[in-house]
Amino acid sequence: MELGSTVTAVRSQRVLIGDHVCPAVVLIKDGRIHQILTEINSSADAGCEEVLDVGDSVVMPGIVDSHVHVNEPGRTSWEGFWTATRAAAAGGVTTIVDMPLNSVPPTTTLDNFHEKLREATGKCFVDMAFWGGVIPNNQLELRPMIQAGVAGFKCFLIHSGVEEFPHVTDSDLHTALKQLQGTGSVLLFHAELDVEQIIEETDDPCQYSTFLQSRPDIMEIEAIRNVTELCLQYQVRCHIVHLSSAKCLKLIQAARQAGAPLTVETTHHYLTLCAENIPAGATQFKCCPPIRGSENQEQLWSALKAGQIDMVVSDHSPCTPDLKKLDSGDFTQAWGGISSLQFGLPLFWSSARQRGFQLCDVARLLSHRTAQLCSLDSQKGRLSPGYDADLVIWDPEREFEVRMSPYPKHTNQLCFIVCCTSQVQEAGIHHKNKTTPYLGTTLHGVVCATILRGRLVYKEGSFCPEPLGKHLLIPQRETQTQL
Repeated sequence: MELGSTVTAVRSQRVLIGDHVCPAVVLIKDGRIHQILTEINSSADAGCEEVLDVGDSVVMPGIVDSHVHVNEPGRTSWEGFWTATRAAAAGGVTTIVDMPLNSVPPTTTLDNFHEKLREATGKCFVDMAFWGGVIPNNQLELRPMIQAGVAGFKCFLIHSGVEEFPHVTDSDLHTALKQLQGTGSVLLFHAELDVEQIIEETDDPCQYSTFLQSRPDIMEIEAIRNVTELCLQYQVRCHIVHLSSAKCLKLIQAARQAGAPLTVETTHHYLTLCAENIPAGATQFKCCPPIRGSENQEQLWSALKAGQIDMVVSDHSPCTPDLKKLDSGDFTQAWGGISSLQFGLPLFWSSARQRGFQLCDVARLLSHRTAQLCSLDSQKGRLSPGYDADLVIWDPEREFEVRMSPYPKHTNQLCFIVCCTSQVQEAGIHHKNKTTPYLGTTLHGVVCATILRGRLVYKEGSFCPEPLGKHLLIPQRETQTQL
């Protein structure tokens, strides 16, 4: 079957339907799931012109990654729609939701949102939705952006790392939340607050422990304490992005039990990487909040299994190699962000399978719950009639290693490859800048193919010849919530 062609049926011995895996044929019509036949027989796909038989590979809803920094326009050298969405497609991600920073201009006004849409047009290999931003004095832009189709808004309670997206004060938050009441929208929080820190001048900036000490758990605890109080007061949907500290979970649970409409995510890097294993000078591991210790990591996994954490995302936050300060290895000066958009599914599965998670948990945490967060759950994140025919076809048992290999001798550059047990695929990392902490990591779960609204957009290392992604503008969901 050619890339870009329309798929009218997918047959597999392992199709994830709800919480169950069984043999089935997924019938597709006009880009949506038309019917799912759970008894495979010779006539099940009668009348279908293009049937994709994937044997024993798992067929699952395409992943919805609701936390991705694409950075275009303005910082396209860091990442862009073309490269980010190809990386997404290669990882079985069929929808990404773009963060309002670090693009220039940021998505903090209606005009800037329209500029973002223009820049993304014709460049996306998967579907795109967009977050807006809350910054000081932009409260009158929020409702117009909601009406224009943003999925919700993000704010920072601490310096964001870029000057054009300043953090908010308590006064800004009260003003913004009043604007969001009754809209059904959601406010996302980068939940860290500045606290008094005691860092010795003699501490080595190349040691990860120095950076970790500069971003202690108390920064998240105090920020989330503020968020829970605001969420209870205004009854506006609130969401904690990239939770790294398990010490915050009691606060979150107490707020939910008191009636706060609060959700929380964690990321693949907090579930995969441990502070104890980060070498000196390895600034590719730097992110904010920081990667913490192994005991904290196990507590995050336990909370995920218990339903205290709602979803898992990539927080793909790339930059150019020079900003990572790899030459000096200085954690205090390096850009904080980890690139992992393409590898979220195998990263999660490699660890989750060892902790008793099932395939239905993967779809729930990486597809359905993330679709719910950005109000796409009526069309994305499930294999069910009427939903978009977004499918990832993958092999959970197959292993591959992420490693680096030189280009041919006539260049002095380096390229990255994904080395599978059965074959080597050159240029296997598809995001723009290849810096990642996962080099040398062996993972379970190879994405074989990705189908977007019934079209084959990725297969075995190759992409469809033209981008087929579309903009997803979120319809406003009005509520009756008042002060």
